[in-house]
Amino acid sequence: MKGTGMPLDPADIRKTAENYTAAWCSRSSEAVGLCFAENGKSIINDGDPVVGRAAIAEAMQAFFDDFPDLHLKMDDLRSGGNKAIFLWTLTGSNSGPGGTGNSVSISGWQNWRLTDDLLILEADGGYDAVEYDRQVQEGI
Repeated sequence: MKGTGMPLDPADIRKTAENYTAAWCSRSSEAVGLCFAENGKSIINDGDPVVGRAAIAEAMQAFFDDFPDLHLKMDDLRSGGNKAIFLWTLTGSNSGPGGTGNSVSISGWQNWRLTDDLLILEADGGYDAVEYDRQVQEGI
């Protein structure tokens, strides 16, 4: 699974990003988890890393519960070697249990390191958390 130093095909990386986007839009935490290597790591806004496919899926489920109509759009993708930058916009309503019902539209990024078999080994990304919190409380 570890990188051999051989560059990955950019078209294959794009397909991985498209599959990742589709997994988010399916609102299946298991589908998102399967985009990661078994020992994959996700870091959001310099927070504590979530390590392992199962833990990533569990973290995603709480988010999908909060946003049952969530939609993720891939805005852009840049790649080289076994790395990529995935730019996204997330939209949805915070209408899960205890939610505000307010609509959210927030953009962000993930810096990916990929395995030779095109799984995400590490996703380190972020978004404007202050603006996200404002939208959850007040709407767009």
